[in-house]
Amino acid sequence: MNEAERRPPPAALTPPSMRPAPGARHVIAIGNFDGGHRGHARIAREALALALALAQSLVSPPPATMALSFEPHPRRFFQPDTPFFRLTDPGHRARRLAAIGFERLAVLPFDSALAGMSADDFVAHILLGRFNAVGVVVGADFHFGKGRAGTPQFLAQSGKRHGFSVRFVDPARDEDGTVISSSIIRTALASGDVARANRLLGYSWAISGEVIHGQKLGRTLGYPTANIKPSDDCGLAQGIYAIRAQFGGKTHPGVASFGRRPTFDNGAPLLEAHLFDFSGDLYGKTIEIAFEAYLRPELKFEGMDALIAQMDRDSADARRHLGRL
Repeated sequence: MNEAERRPPPAALTPPSMRPAPGARHVIAIGNFDGGHRGHARIAREALALALALAQSLVSPPPATMALSFEPHPRRFFQPDTPFFRLTDPGHRARRLAAIGFERLAVLPFDSALAGMSADDFVAHILLGRFNAVGVVVGADFHFGKGRAGTPQFLAQSGKRHGFSVRFVDPARDEDGTVISSSIIRTALASGDVARANRLLGYSWAISGEVIHGQKLGRTLGYPTANIKPSDDCGLAQGIYAIRAQFGGKTHPGVASFGRRPTFDNGAPLLEAHLFDFSGDLYGKTIEIAFEAYLRPELKFEGMDALIAQMDRDSADARRHLGRL
């Protein structure tokens, strides 16, 4: 792992309104919060409930709810050579945590110092010393500190010893009983099941990036595309999707290919989005592509006529899916 990955994200990635206020008291929820999904929203609601309860017994102002997260993801630190499919980049995560109700966000650099910090020191120096915790909310199986010594029982005892409240949140479950977790969502996206991933997330999963120049093959076929180079660790199933693109305060429906273009060069994975009924220059602009439905896998075509006919069918299919959502 290089030094850039060890550093915390730039402050600009955290909305100013979400930054911890010096001296303020906080009800802190601890976690990686990758995705800001429905399970994380449940933790946010519990943090707010605890903050409101504590406000009745504390001198004003009432405590603010704060998500305490880490950068890079601990899995990247402990397994730097293993690809890790991240659901949200730091900026998107910050926006999602604000959307599900957290008032503040603190991101700690996950480095050797933090990895080696004892559970006692984490409580004393981070929760109490740095963020003035009056309440802590975590998942029921949350562990922290060197050697995962900070068990739920340890945290409960620490709360009694230091005078802060602790609440544990059982996992949220989907309608079919599945525990909602970031790993389950990654698995759904890896299989192309964006409908299930979006249901577990509570919103449509998306990729953001700058529109780059490609080979401009799409425009010669009647399907100009906005191209984005996804992260090398993107684990989304390669294929054709119904999408919605957001930029300039507007949403544009479309169809997109994520993959290696087997008919042409079978190159590095690229996201190529064709926006319906849109014409304009998007090069250099940052856009967000939200995935709404998986249409089919990538295919290799023997000729351009067969490819164009399939693109026509894909566009019609995407319009039907988007019209039902």
